[in-house]
Order: sequence, then C-alpha cells, then structure tokens
Amino acid sequence: MLYGTMKVAIGGPLKIAFRPWVEGLENIPAEGPAILASNHLSFSDSFFLPSMLDRKVTFIAKAEYFTTPGLKGRLTAAFFKGVGQLPVDRSGARGAGEAAIKSGIEVLERGELFGIYPEGTRSPDGRLYRGKPGGLARVALATGAPVIPVAMIDTEKIQPPGKVMPKLMRPGIRIGKPLDFSRYQGMEHDRFVLRAVTDEVMYEIMKLSGQEYVDIYATAAKRQITDAAKAAKEAEKAEKAAATAAKPAEPETPAEAPAAAETETPAETEKPAAADAPAEPDAPEAQKPEPQLPG
Repeated sequence: MLYGTMKVAIGGPLKIAFRPWVEGLENIPAEGPAILASNHLSFSDSFFLPSMLDRKVTFIAKAEYFTTPGLKGRLTAAFFKGVGQLPVDRSGARGAGEAAIKSGIEVLERGELFGIYPEGTRSPDGRLYRGKPGGLARVALATGAPVIPVAMIDTEKIQPPGKVMPKLMRPGIRIGKPLDFSRYQGMEHDRFVLRAVTDEVMYEIMKLSGQEYVDIYATAAKRQITDAAKAAKEAEKAEKAAATAAKPAEPETPAEAPAAAETETPAETEKPAAADAPAEPDAPEAQKPEPQLPG
C-alpha cells in the first residue's frame, strides 16, 4: 500500500518533469521472480526505474538511511521503506555482502523483482566498472532467478555533484533480454563461476549503456580519484611554499629614525642698515663774481 502511494507521489511527478524514455519493457516478466542488474550512475536510479515499471522492485540501501535519529531521520527512513528499499548493515568483516544476499533471496522467494547494482556503488565518472561477484551471482545461482540487464542512461547529468537544482532533461532506460544461468546451478561457491556470471552480466550492461568499461572496482577508482585530488592539493601547496622560499627576502625597512631636529637655519643676518650717509652738502651756489667798479 505504502509502495503504491509513494510510487504515485514520486513516480508521477518524475514522469511529468523528466519524461524518461524506456526500451525493452517487454523483457520484464509479468509475474515470477527476476533480478534487475543495473549500472549505477545516480542516486535517482532507484526512483526512475521503479517509476517506469508496473511491478514493484525492491532495492537494498545502506542501513544509515533507516537509523538516523530525529525527525529528518524518521522521514528519510519512511521514504526509503516506501519506495521499496531494504536496509543493509554494512558493518562487520564481510560488509554488506552477506546481508544483501540474504535480502535478495528473501525477495525472490516471494516471487518479486529484486534490483541490484553489481558495481556496488555509483560510478565516480560515468564509466562502467567491474562487477562484484559476491552478491549478484550468488543470489542468481541460489535462487535460479533470471538476470535482466538494465542500463540507466544520462541520469548522472540530471544533478551532477555540487549542483543543488536538478537539470530538466530526458534520462533513458534500456532493458535487455533475461539471462539464464541454470547451467551453473549449485555452483554458487565456486569463485571462478561467480566471476564468469558477473562478467557476462556486466558485458550485457555495457552493450546496452554504451559506457566505457574499466576493469577495476568503482570503490578503488573512487580512492584513486580522492588520492589524486589530495596529491594535487599537496603539490600545489608545496609549489607555493617553494616559490615563497625562492623569493629574495626584501631588506628590512629600518625603523624610521626620529626626525632629526631640524637645524634651524639661522635667519640670514640682516645687514645692518647702512648708516644713512650724511647728506652731501648742497653744492654752494657758484658765487657770481661781484662786479668790479671802475676805479
């Protein structure tokens, strides 16, 4: 009941907003158990695929989504339960492997669809990584359920890391023909058989998705990317430190000496005003010779 309600509440808006396209719906059986093995590009993969199918699909999710305390934690747990996800405790030496296998077998024994991501985690760069043989192959061989390869297309572009708002675009889903591994029945503990089954499924997913295949685990690739980013950051830091060390030290600016008392320039000695030169006596008027009287 809750699954149907959540599917309408989430699946309806997803179809209207993103209009995902689907190929190969006829390969999903109308009834009976089956394993949907998909590549994993985005958190939204577990919502787009179930929203396009008539039948319920049960995926597994880490237990932390179901055990976070507080109101937000309770709402998150209710949400994941509502969309058909089962909690898997990833603690312990064997991690999620045994819990995922047990959960998958229980779902298939009820005649339902079980969804699994053979890569074990989301692709860090959009490429397809090596499948882990412990979960998918063991569940398939233990139950005899057919494995249906599924390729999610472009879901990683809807909301890339660091982006808050999703991009409105059309993701796609390609569903391949069921794979029968009954020839390996009873050999679920043979590691070579488990590897062969997993590799065959991954090859079919690669053909459907068109992704570049990388023959290492996605978890190892994530570590490499993280280590490379850390090394690049350290190198940049070292380069800056080396550049600082190589830069010639600037001479220290001496403390500004107290302003030397300005030597007062003695005011130019005013030349004593020259004593007024005595006024030159007026030149005596030329005395006119007295006229000589004739004797």
